[in-house]
Amino acid sequence: MRGRARARAATGGLGTNSASGAGARSAGPGRRAWLAGLAAAVVLAAAAGAYWYLTRGASAPPAAPARALPAAPSAAPPAAAAAAEGGLAPPAVDTSIVQGKVDELLEKARLAMHERRFTEPSGDNALLYYRSALAADAASAEARDGLQRVAGLLAGRFDEALGGARFDEAALTLANFKVAAPADPRSAGFEQRLYAAQIAKAIADGNLDHAAALVHQAQTGSSIPAEQIGKWRTDLARRQEDAKVQRLSDLAEDRIHDGRLVEADDSAKSYLQQLLAAAPTNPNTQRVTHDLSAAYLRRAREAALARNGADEERWLAEARAIGMKPAEVAAFQHEVAGARQKAAQAESDRLLQLAHERIADGRLSDPAQDSAVYYLTQVQTTDPGNAGLADAGHELAQRLLERSRAALVAGKSADADLALAKRFGADPQQLSAVQQLAAQPKAAAQSDPAALAASLKRLRAPAPDYPQSAMAQHITGAVTLEYTVDIHGDTRDIHVVEATPPGVFDQAAINAVKHWRYAPLLVNGAAVEVPVKARLRFELPK
Repeated sequence: MRGRARARAATGGLGTNSASGAGARSAGPGRRAWLAGLAAAVVLAAAAGAYWYLTRGASAPPAAPARALPAAPSAAPPAAAAAAEGGLAPPAVDTSIVQGKVDELLEKARLAMHERRFTEPSGDNALLYYRSALAADAASAEARDGLQRVAGLLAGRFDEALGGARFDEAALTLANFKVAAPADPRSAGFEQRLYAAQIAKAIADGNLDHAAALVHQAQTGSSIPAEQIGKWRTDLARRQEDAKVQRLSDLAEDRIHDGRLVEADDSAKSYLQQLLAAAPTNPNTQRVTHDLSAAYLRRAREAALARNGADEERWLAEARAIGMKPAEVAAFQHEVAGARQKAAQAESDRLLQLAHERIADGRLSDPAQDSAVYYLTQVQTTDPGNAGLADAGHELAQRLLERSRAALVAGKSADADLALAKRFGADPQQLSAVQQLAAQPKAAAQSDPAALAASLKRLRAPAPDYPQSAMAQHITGAVTLEYTVDIHGDTRDIHVVEATPPGVFDQAAINAVKHWRYAPLLVNGAAVEVPVKARLRFELPK
């Protein structure tokens, strides 16, 4: 038995050597099948290695840096570089491969799909397991189909995130989509849509620098067509120009509002010059030009009304420099002339009103700068042709003649009042009559003021009102007043000479005398004014 066993072993060994030395002739059909299977396994292993290389190679960083939305997730530049250029940091996606049996990896992928762990959490999701299974078995139809299903789900998630303006989520989803389906033609469209939405949002927010960084990022790190990049650049350049013009126009309008029209570099004039250089036909530039020209004209008008010719011409020159036409200058000057005339008329009317008030108060020539003579003299100087000047002058002259007559009767000089009466157009006959009275100094001097006052006949003399506060405190007293009874019998120039106690009954006494009336006193056939002194007592009723 042992001899036969050794003989078989030797024979088997010899047969093996013969097969290796003499060729495949001595090999049976089983041997050939085994060799064919070995060759197929080698081919499959090579294919799996090639697929793994392609999928892993897509995750390796290329030589040229990309931007936030790369063709493959790891093709983006480092986050710090992207942020430094104003773009987006690349989303971090998991491109690792886990080792394991294909069946076990597929089972984990099925469970993850069932639990909707498509791309998260990191290290335990369907995308990772399907990619790892395909790396282990490049011929796995289930792994390929699973990656396609994950890609379809990610495409839907991308649309949802983009529609909700959740751009970070959309970028991460797109990066995972590229990992799941690196050759899917939809990636380019997704990328362009994401950039377009981000750029539009940055522009809407007024963050044009960020928008410019995104456009640059899209140009250098994506497959978006150059034509689209060009459109974005054109639109962005236009918006940047509009923003610059708006900023300058706002600054100019603020300076106009603040009255800083030509001062140094921070003035309306300076900003308008920049606007004219950058966008002369822009509506904002035209608006600022109009508003600044109007501001210049307002300053010129103020100078003209103040009769400051140098300042008026200075502001007109500024207005001409920004486009004011000769016809507009002529219209302005005509308008200013009318404004001057109106201002002069208004001032004359004011002075005449003040003159009438002073005549009524008896302040004919005193005080020097607040009297009827003072205000009418100003009107005579600035507006001699005023229609109301003659009437006011005649009224003043009449009152001056009355005061002159009273002064002469009292033995006083009336030369100053007579001269003023003549100057303001006194009636020649009345003036002559008073002058004749002045020529009879003895007769006039014989008229004693006290005697004249004693000769007055009081027609109406209402008693003064007793102040309530004094009555409540049982205060009594007296007030001595001096006043003038004019030629009409009215009282004027009332003032307190003495009051006991002071300040208690003063106003009540003055108010009472204002309503007293006298019969005009005639001296030599002419009514005269009479100075009067009266004492009013205030006693409690019994």
